[in-house]
Amino acid sequence: MVVGARLLISLVVQNLLAQYTGQAGIAKVGQLRNISSMLMSLTSLGTFNGVVKYVSEYKSDQKNLLKLFSTLYVFSFTASIVIFFILFFWAPYFSNKLFLSDTYVIVFKVMAIAVPFISMNRIFNGVINGISDYKKHTKIEFISHFLAAVLLLVSLYFYSLKGVLVAIALIPIIQFTVLIFIFGKLLKDYVNFKAITFKIPFFKQLLGFTAMSFVATVLSNYVEIDIRTLILDKISEAEAGSWTAMNSISKIYMQFLIAIFTLYILPKYATINTSFEFRIELKKIYKSLVPLVFAGMILIYLLRNTLIELIFTDAFLGMAILFKWQLAGDFVRFIANVLSYQFLAKKQIKYFIYTQLIGLLMYVMFSRCFLPYFGTEGVVMALFVSNLVYLGAVLFTLRKLFSGQNVSL
Repeated sequence: MVVGARLLISLVVQNLLAQYTGQAGIAKVGQLRNISSMLMSLTSLGTFNGVVKYVSEYKSDQKNLLKLFSTLYVFSFTASIVIFFILFFWAPYFSNKLFLSDTYVIVFKVMAIAVPFISMNRIFNGVINGISDYKKHTKIEFISHFLAAVLLLVSLYFYSLKGVLVAIALIPIIQFTVLIFIFGKLLKDYVNFKAITFKIPFFKQLLGFTAMSFVATVLSNYVEIDIRTLILDKISEAEAGSWTAMNSISKIYMQFLIAIFTLYILPKYATINTSFEFRIELKKIYKSLVPLVFAGMILIYLLRNTLIELIFTDAFLGMAILFKWQLAGDFVRFIANVLSYQFLAKKQIKYFIYTQLIGLLMYVMFSRCFLPYFGTEGVVMALFVSNLVYLGAVLFTLRKLFSGQNVSL
């Protein structure tokens, strides 16, 4: 119910943004949201999954929790200081680089001020997930999302696009306020703030999570920014907005698939100890989910014009041509991710990182090759081809699990 309500709020906001800011506005909002996603990882040095893991393991062990939060404090403090200075003093550079104008300098200065709140939000959300307090997490998410939507719409009404971008920069402060109001008292049971020291005893344990987050979050968002900027520079803001809108629709349906990976596939893989068991489980997953995912994507393709008019406006109907390649690319990605979650389940960080890097590198390369010949459609074609390469890399890495022998995992 809460997920549905959040989705409805997001669709209303997206539609109003499309109506009042157009394709150019959607492109700019996309740029800033990618920056926000990168900051979520960078300000906590990508330790979110590590916080979830170790808080769940040591929730009754105050000694290890103190070591964990001392390390997180050092990570967060150091990253926040560095990122604040970069964003605040290089705001004109970022404004010109991302928006091709110095009009939006204030957006990056506000975002710089919000950096510590971004970091604390990420870490404290990890604590909530680690202790599995899903009721409070759901409450925080919904209230934060609702207040952020109100702020965005008020800013849009009074200050147009610039107001929306400033509002996006301010959202982490709202999220932090809601989190502390709802979760503050319980948080003190797990985090002894007075005893935290400037030491990093959990450095090695968290380093792997930092590396994975850098690739999965920071680099993937950087690639999106790079490709959107390429479309802005080589074609137009309108085309960049259409491509961003296509990405938005993709993220809406893909988030439901990601939920399946987190709730079922990852925990199931963690209990599997042999390649024989893995192959049986893989066959079961593909047999039950692939037909449903395929049918769902066919339905989305058939309803593409209706979805565009519902979520955006008639001005975005030109993006209908992008759907076939986006859906094909996402379907291949789903097939690959069912396999690659084995890397996460078995903590095979090296394999996770290099297969992700191959996929991202191919996406950038093919986008730059196809764009001059096929325009914006070429970028979505590049997504499909790069995901095929990514699938190939994952299959090659896991090839021993598909041999006739029963190998221990």
